[in-house]
Amino acid sequence: MAYTDIDKPSDYFSTKLYTGNGSTQSITGVGFQPDWVWYKNRSATANHGLFDAVRGATKLIQSNVSGAEQTVSGVTSFDSDGFGIGSDSDGNGNGNNIVAWNWKAGSSTSTNTSGTINTTVNVNQTAGFSIATFTSAGATTCNIGHGLGVKPAFVIIKNRSDTNQWIIYHHKLNIGTSAPPENVGIALESTSAGFDYPVFQDTAPTSTLMYYGNSADVGCTSDANGENFVVYSFAEKKGYSKFGSYTGNGNADGTFVYTGFKPAFFMLKRTNGTEDWVIYDNKRDPINKAERILRPNATNAESTSFFADILSNGFKLRMASEAKVNGSGDTYIYMAFAENPFVTSTGIPTTAR
Repeated sequence: MAYTDIDKPSDYFSTKLYTGNGSTQSITGVGFQPDWVWYKNRSATANHGLFDAVRGATKLIQSNVSGAEQTVSGVTSFDSDGFGIGSDSDGNGNGNNIVAWNWKAGSSTSTNTSGTINTTVNVNQTAGFSIATFTSAGATTCNIGHGLGVKPAFVIIKNRSDTNQWIIYHHKLNIGTSAPPENVGIALESTSAGFDYPVFQDTAPTSTLMYYGNSADVGCTSDANGENFVVYSFAEKKGYSKFGSYTGNGNADGTFVYTGFKPAFFMLKRTNGTEDWVIYDNKRDPINKAERILRPNATNAESTSFFADILSNGFKLRMASEAKVNGSGDTYIYMAFAENPFVTSTGIPTTAR
């Protein structure tokens, strides 16, 4: 009996901590050649930096703003055990502590012709992750091939050419029976709650396609004709990734969230109210309590405002009435990636911290 799809999660996701030097350096020790690198200066007020191998090195988008893609001396190369970093102060400020979250996609790009618009895709079906880029044809609806081979659970879309909000699809995000996940969006750069927004054509994704409606945010409108987009798509993989939801209890003995693995990274967002996104990881907090947070929608330096415990099979919030993570009766979505599966394919259990 297989207990997990992936015995060694660090082959596909890794958090790397390093110190900036204000010049150039090679960051090694990631464990693989990353295809998506997301960095944040922990020591200072700074923008987040997101780079991927499909758009190419030096092509920056920032999770905390709605701005278009820029070319900067940030991630300058994707290397066999890490990445090269340039002089961009957000990702290499001299003497600053920096975190980089790294994901592995496929070994090469290909053209996906499944949708009404072709995409350039780098996909890793084993890890349930793909990076796709496309150029809008100006139609009011379009279908985009993601390459995962299974239905995505979490999708991030960004217009690279213009100032448009980040749009996220999450298969557990809803705002009532009249607005199931395919009718709802939530913005990565914003504190806003989930909103009724038929950007997905009111149609759930399939194992082949995402369905996009009439919005420049996702590229299916005449206003976006000729503009470029990037899409990060994720499918759940047992013992490696989970994209779920929970309800806070407003208690210091907070809600326990079962993921089926010991988390290495989890990102949370309240969906029924205005609050920051929050990221925890196991490298900035190698022992419990996990309290060092960063906010994808904000430039804030790392803070220790509120905390959680990382467990062998999930995470447990430990803050009473903290609306960002555990407000009483408040609803939350999360994305999480594993340090270790709860039980490996050979039946070996992981240990608690």
